Amino acid sequence: MEGTIYSIIPALITLLLVLLTRKVLLSLGTGIVIGALFVNDFQVGASIKEIWTVFYTIFYEDGTVNIDNFYLLTFLILLGIMSAFLQAIGGSRAFGEWMIKRVKTRVGAQVMTAFIGVVIFIDDYFNSLAVGQIARPLTDRQKISRAKLAYYIDSTSAPVTVLSPISSWGAYIIGILGSLFATYQITDMKPIEAFLKIIPYNFYAILALLLVFIVAIFKFDIGPMRKHEDLAVKTGNLLGGSNKKVTGDLTNSLDAHPNGKISFLFIPIIVLIVVTISMMLFTGAKNAQSEGISGIFNTIANMDVNISLFVGGILAVLSVIFYYIRLNKPKESFAHIVIEGTKTMLPAIYILILAWMIGSIIGTLKTGEYLAHLVTEWNVEYAFIPFILFIICGVMSLATGTSWGTFGIMLPIAIEIALVTDYSLLIPSLAAVLSGSVFGDHCTPISDTTILSSTGAGANHIDHVMTQLPYAFLAAIASGIGFLIVGFTHQLLLGLFISIAILAVVPFIYSLLQKKKLA
Repeated sequence: MEGTIYSIIPALITLLLVLLTRKVLLSLGTGIVIGALFVNDFQVGASIKEIWTVFYTIFYEDGTVNIDNFYLLTFLILLGIMSAFLQAIGGSRAFGEWMIKRVKTRVGAQVMTAFIGVVIFIDDYFNSLAVGQIARPLTDRQKISRAKLAYYIDSTSAPVTVLSPISSWGAYIIGILGSLFATYQITDMKPIEAFLKIIPYNFYAILALLLVFIVAIFKFDIGPMRKHEDLAVKTGNLLGGSNKKVTGDLTNSLDAHPNGKISFLFIPIIVLIVVTISMMLFTGAKNAQSEGISGIFNTIANMDVNISLFVGGILAVLSVIFYYIRLNKPKESFAHIVIEGTKTMLPAIYILILAWMIGSIIGTLKTGEYLAHLVTEWNVEYAFIPFILFIICGVMSLATGTSWGTFGIMLPIAIEIALVTDYSLLIPSLAAVLSGSVFGDHCTPISDTTILSSTGAGANHIDHVMTQLPYAFLAAIASGIGFLIVGFTHQLLLGLFISIAILAVVPFIYSLLQKKKLA
């Protein structure tokens, strides 16, 4: 089964079940069982052992505790507790009341959310969780659905970090390029130079960011998103249904204290941001120094994001507890707040653990390697190479749930293809790999970034996936056309211009059709 067409079946079944049943835990669990059976030639005993192995290696592997996963899962719990205290002490409500006097329109609230997402570019995990904490009180006040907030968070996390050399993604990609350039003896440019050249060719990331502001400014609500927004505006129901399981939503479980202040919200979040970023840089510099290297890019490449989030989360929770202790006659007990905060994060933790498990099984089945093998076997016109790489990477990231894993597999293949076909297509081909990987990441329910975006927004996870799909496909179609133009003409500006034009024309046509329909 490994490395064959059969290796994609567990991923396909998982995705189909998610779309048909909208039950992500059931779908992931089914995919894990089927994948384990495939790995072990349908031997039940060996398959059960496989499932147990991929589960416990999340926490314990090669004789040592997998501390990074513990840090991340603990941070999610800390974030839930922090959110609960912010709600209980009235900080979230005070910020919402303060902002609603200054940002008086739904458009303004959405543009502000998108802007915050662009500004926080250091890491996608940090972006996904921090933007939700900052923007949610404002978007809730303006009756913006949680699904739309999750879309803004997701579409300004990976796209921003993949475009920035000063980010965890940028450093990772530059590091991969460095080793690959040495292996393939590419000496006409340095890895950082190549990354900077890739940026304007990274069509999907650019278009995804532009589309966020188009959606915010021109009220471009399509597909399931339109239903969520209409329901939020007309009824105030931000969750899209009365029985939805969401993460991070504490509105109905905790009463906000009437004497809350804006500082109750801002100070803990500032503590979280400053401590986390400081820890990232500290751990990056320390790890780089232990390897005998230096420089800002080496520092970023060696950052320990998970322990940084963990330390930032602890200090942020302590700071918000300080305000709780000072508050006169808190309406909620300390234990109740902690329990409610923890409970809100349990669905996200369950999904994340199952996503890690199915990712491990898909890796054992070599699904990514099979898809990559298809690229090298196809004998196609050179001009189609960037477009084909974009599609394959999108499918691979969708099936495996990992952008970084797709980078690791496909960047070497992209370089090898360019070297033996048309070297002038090297940069566009590398950009196509990055673009396709982010596109697939936006479409799959098993991506950790997608999971954390719905967590940060307090949205139902499947609602987030379904409402984001039309926007992801729109940006992908425009990007695909751009890669075709670049492949045939070698003209970056022409490809980028037409891609942006398509992205701009579709909402305009949609708006005209809506006006005609209303008339």
